[in-house]
Amino acid sequence: MTKKEKAKYIVEELEKLFPETPIPLDHKDPYTLMIAVLLSAQCTDERVNKVTPLLFKRASTPAEMIQLSVEEIRSIIRPCGLSPKKSQAIYDLSHMLLNQHNGEVPANYEDLEAFPGVGHKTASVVMSQAFGFPAFPVDTHIQRLLKNWGISKSDNVVITEREAKAIFPEKLWNKLHLQIIFYGRQYAPARSPKKDIDYITRTIGTRAAISALK
Repeated sequence: MTKKEKAKYIVEELEKLFPETPIPLDHKDPYTLMIAVLLSAQCTDERVNKVTPLLFKRASTPAEMIQLSVEEIRSIIRPCGLSPKKSQAIYDLSHMLLNQHNGEVPANYEDLEAFPGVGHKTASVVMSQAFGFPAFPVDTHIQRLLKNWGISKSDNVVITEREAKAIFPEKLWNKLHLQIIFYGRQYAPARSPKKDIDYITRTIGTRAAISALK
């Protein structure tokens, strides 16, 4: 099967499995989404969704957030891990939003990636899910599965993103990246890949990926 044929198969199968793709992180606007994505680094979405209601009850806008101390933010978000770094980033980016952007989250990569704690993946999620711009954020699930499926040979997320954008139609990016994440969680868990349920890998996976299935 060629790479183009694999891409077509992936799109068709994921559309059957996940015709609807709700955004995994609970939020109400671009600011709360950006904070939630920042918190999700090395933390599950499920845990983030338990923490953010507590945080957003205290502060759900940049103006409200800077009224909290870094230590207050840290105490709330501690269950998400990396709380010293994340709390400082949330506090600092909230100040930057007020000072440089009138409290509004900017809809462009350059400004988003200038915020502390906001890398390219976080910016891509905000651009895609908050503003509807075509984007293909690559997380650990996507990186692993696109390599297993022979769409990318790289371990570099920048290269994987570029290769994914080259092979999948732009109009599908925003939905497809979520579908791949959902498939990874439900059908292809990293710690215990299973041949009986991970049928996409079984069908189109690389030789190494297929041999790793149990």
